[in-house]
Amino acid sequence: MIEKFGSIIYLIIFIVHFLIFAAYAYQCVFATKKFLDKFQIDDTGAGMTRFFGSLFIGAIVMAVWIGFIRPEGLQGTWGFFNLVFAQNVCAFLVGIYTIKINKLGHTEKTSNEGIIAPGVLTLLSGILCYGLADKIY
Repeated sequence: MIEKFGSIIYLIIFIVHFLIFAAYAYQCVFATKKFLDKFQIDDTGAGMTRFFGSLFIGAIVMAVWIGFIRPEGLQGTWGFFNLVFAQNVCAFLVGIYTIKINKLGHTEKTSNEGIIAPGVLTLLSGILCYGLADKIY
């Protein structure tokens, strides 16, 4: 397992990154009501929230396949890693726009989670793209 990633550090970063994805997927798809209430979203937002969560599930399935099942390991998987990084960057930038600039739907309970979580994910996926470059390209 570790040999696929070149070091335990990259394996841990990979696992942590996709565990965060899994946490959001679970909240969006299976604990939808609690997630909606947390962000004061009307129940009519359930469909789009679950749609959002389904994108995390797709990435998690691919990550499990690439990281733990696929015989070739990470070789030639640059497209997946770069797509995940690009999505994380976009979520981070949209989070900044939404929370700091546009402020549509803000209340006294609005948190910076929409910036912090994608920022952490961007950092982790960027480290993976850079650190695994010899394996994924």
